[in-house]
Amino acid sequence: MVLAGGEGKRLLPLTLDRAKPAVPFGGHYRLIDFPLSNLANGGYRRIVVLTQYKSHSLDVHLSKTWRMSTLLGNYVTSIPAQMRRGPRWFLGSADAIFQNLNLIEDEKPDYVFVFGADHIYRIDPRQMLDRHVASGAGITVAGIRVAKHESDQFGIISAGPDSKINEFMEKPNPDDIDGLDDDPSVVLASMGNYVFTTSALLEALHADAQDDSSNHDLGGNLVPAMVANGDACVYDFTTNIVPGREEPKPHYWRDVGTLDSYYEAHMDLIGDFPAFDLYNHQWPIFTAGSTHPPAKVVNDSERGVASVERSLLSNGVIISGGRVEGSVLSPGVRVEGGSTVQDSILLDGVIVEPGATVKGCVLDKNVVVPAGVQLGVDLEHDREHYTVSDNGIVVLAKGQKVALD
Repeated sequence: MVLAGGEGKRLLPLTLDRAKPAVPFGGHYRLIDFPLSNLANGGYRRIVVLTQYKSHSLDVHLSKTWRMSTLLGNYVTSIPAQMRRGPRWFLGSADAIFQNLNLIEDEKPDYVFVFGADHIYRIDPRQMLDRHVASGAGITVAGIRVAKHESDQFGIISAGPDSKINEFMEKPNPDDIDGLDDDPSVVLASMGNYVFTTSALLEALHADAQDDSSNHDLGGNLVPAMVANGDACVYDFTTNIVPGREEPKPHYWRDVGTLDSYYEAHMDLIGDFPAFDLYNHQWPIFTAGSTHPPAKVVNDSERGVASVERSLLSNGVIISGGRVEGSVLSPGVRVEGGSTVQDSILLDGVIVEPGATVKGCVLDKNVVVPAGVQLGVDLEHDREHYTVSDNGIVVLAKGQKVALD
């Protein structure tokens, strides 16, 4: 089960008319392609995606892209809020599963993966399941080390030497918790990925549904309740070995829940030795193909030589005498003569007209930057017209008009 119902408010304006898991990433991918690829590569190919807010583009992407072999009984299907428990939306992530227990009853699995839909990482879920089965626990939570000062952004795990979780704290104050014994500057954070023994999951969900004081959230309610019952273990993500992964490169996982983390995750793709490598052919990230021709870089007879450095260019990109540096360009982007695109993310169909400058920006689909206009150069001006993140990244919504004053 992949949870894809969040509103993604912190990613506005990229989520104005799409669900967070449907937000484009890395050129031609969508965020949801990463957890789905991990499950599919691991051989787990009976997948339901629980949706809720602004799910149309997500549903279209799933229907066009994620087609499994029906001969073998495999599928990826989106499940909207069906209101099986009454006329209400999902109250939280645990309630989303509870309202769809018929899916579990139909399949009758021994174990259930519950993955988030909007994180960037690779994991071999087979190894996580093996560890869960060996532990005998009702739930196993995937954990990763994060800096202690970031603990208020995650569910934090305190575990014993046997990997049994002693305490699970949802977004605690960093001053109220201790770091790990071997490194006090870091803590163990939940990755938002779980594997349940089905019987334990059903018992916990029914108990949570009857608790009027609960927010019916996995991290906030269900997991702490199972921890209190002594039925939870942690799986150390750093022990997971994905086929084709280069050693000793650090394990990579990023929650792209904010504009700045979304931007930074893209920058992680384009280094000489990228923190997250898209080019692992033994564990590919699957997505929809396109009919765009290959990317093209050509000179402009009037405005000079094209230049591209440290960037990702998707199919259909045309750079005609422009300069692109440290950027990710999605399908159909055009960078015209004399223009500059630096440290930016341009989504599908963006056009940068001659002599324009785009610096430190995220431009959603079909934005047109008129000739000679500058974006990301004068932040005070940009704040008056566009969204500007805490770290000064200028973000334009899908098709947003560029101010010409």
